[in-house]
Amino acid sequence: MPDSPVFLITGASSGIGAATARHAAEAGYRLVLAARSTDKLEALAQEVGGIAVAPDVTRWEDQEALVASVLDTFGRIDATFANAGFGARRGFENETPEFWREMVLTNVLGVAYTIRATLPAMRDRAGHYLLTSSVAGRRAMRGSLYSATKHAVTAMGEALRQELNGTGVRVTLVEPGMVDTPFFDNRPTDALAAEDIARAVMYALAQPPHVDVNEILIRPTAQTG
Repeated sequence: MPDSPVFLITGASSGIGAATARHAAEAGYRLVLAARSTDKLEALAQEVGGIAVAPDVTRWEDQEALVASVLDTFGRIDATFANAGFGARRGFENETPEFWREMVLTNVLGVAYTIRATLPAMRDRAGHYLLTSSVAGRRAMRGSLYSATKHAVTAMGEALRQELNGTGVRVTLVEPGMVDTPFFDNRPTDALAAEDIARAVMYALAQPPHVDVNEILIRPTAQTG
């Protein structure tokens, strides 16, 4: 529908991003799906009726072009889910420095770029930001640089909320615990499903404009930490 809200999701090709796209399509959102995995992304876009775009979220020029494309197509952005990110093995002697660099750029700078690129459009629509942090963004994890990147996202979300206070723009930090997604090489048991996180995202989006769900920390009942 021409008046339906527009939802931009980064990291949309699989896991939490893809599950959220499916739930959002059912709720009537028009979708812009962004990720590097173009094959999966295009298949998902056909499934949910969205538009697929393949930016590198660590490049400012790509983020600017992504937002320009959304505005050229739809003229608005009502919700932005900065969900792109990936993890690393724990231990400060594991992974390569190049891998670390790419993770930090994606998980931290990529989120900041998504916020900056979409901010004027989001202010215009009194939109809703959702940022994927983690349980690891609330407590330090032994040997985890990934945890440090998610602490940065947690801080970024609160800093953004304070900056936008009074504008009508809402900010929600989504902080999953153990989720069974392609994030893990060895898929965990007794974990949340990506759909569990997607339902939490849709809950936050569905609240009336005067309600801002700032944080959703969601763990499986079997998770101890």
